[in-house]
Amino acid sequence: MTLDLDGPEPLYEQIAQILAARIADGTYPPRRRIPSEADIVAEFSVSRPAARAAVQLLVERGLVHTVRGKGSYVVDEPPRTGL
Repeated sequence: MTLDLDGPEPLYEQIAQILAARIADGTYPPRRRIPSEADIVAEFSVSRPAARAAVQLLVERGLVHTVRGKGSYVVDEPPRTGL
């Protein structure tokens, strides 16, 4: 998946979708860290606030939790979709 810079969907939502897909496919397994905000900035060439918003969206969706000073981790059991 690549970012659609001209599309109607905000960049942070697109990034969150990409990261969520990586969580779903096991690229980022449970109890392991997802990329840091700095890594997201570098990978997607976006601002730090966009990276932060993407991670926050994953937190709100119950896919990751953030540990202050350590990073954001995939939850043990991500919520099931389609139920």
